[in-house]
Amino acid sequence: MAAQNRLHRIVSNINRLPGFARSRALTAFFGRMVPYTGTTGIRIEELTEERCVITLANRRRVQNHIGSVHAVASLLMAESATGFLIGLQVPDDRVPVIKTVRGDYVKRAKGDMQVTAELTGDQIRQIRETEKGETSVAVTLRDGEGKEPVLIEMLWAWTPKRR
Repeated sequence: MAAQNRLHRIVSNINRLPGFARSRALTAFFGRMVPYTGTTGIRIEELTEERCVITLANRRRVQNHIGSVHAVASLLMAESATGFLIGLQVPDDRVPVIKTVRGDYVKRAKGDMQVTAELTGDQIRQIRETEKGETSVAVTLRDGEGKEPVLIEMLWAWTPKRR
């Protein structure tokens, strides 16, 4: 699919960098573009049209009182991954907004965290071709043991920019 917006073009250029530099460049770019994402230390491992992978090391500054990655940090990872994906698809004359964030904490997280968000081809077409709409983005959060301690739902919407 052809690039549809400014963000998509920038990310496409970053993805042309050698593999060892890509993650660092994506992380630095989004850390400047969305300053709050840079405060927790998330790292963008992969960002394509269909998929975003973000990691977060379980360091003291992001831990809760039991030594796990804090609940809000896990939701930030999921919101960031899904938001970056939606942002790549939404044409420049529209604005993406998060509509629903849901996290069901089903077990204690252990170790570092990794979130993977994915869009289907049909979702990408819908976002690019529909002036106003919403879609649920598939997102999986895994801890250092490969388990899913949090079941996450992210519903994103987009609308025309106000003039």
